[in-house]
Amino acid sequence: MDDALQHIDGCSDLAVATQVDARGLNCPLPILRAKKALATLESGQLLRIYATDAGSLRDFAAFSAQTGNTLVAQGSAAGLHCFVLRRR
Repeated sequence: MDDALQHIDGCSDLAVATQVDARGLNCPLPILRAKKALATLESGQLLRIYATDAGSLRDFAAFSAQTGNTLVAQGSAAGLHCFVLRRR
């Protein structure tokens, strides 16, 4: 992952177990990639997702509410969105 992804306030500074690069993917692919990655984590571990789809802002909020995985942080910079989810 390139250095540009390391500088989104509130999201990039958290220690995560794994991350998903969903840049350039449209709905529902960022959510599906996140769901697949979450399935590999243990309860309480963190997942970071990077996405460029503008709809991902509402999608990850809804995904968190529906699945019980906590949306710990999110941030955006220059069209890049970052989300951190805690596996339930």
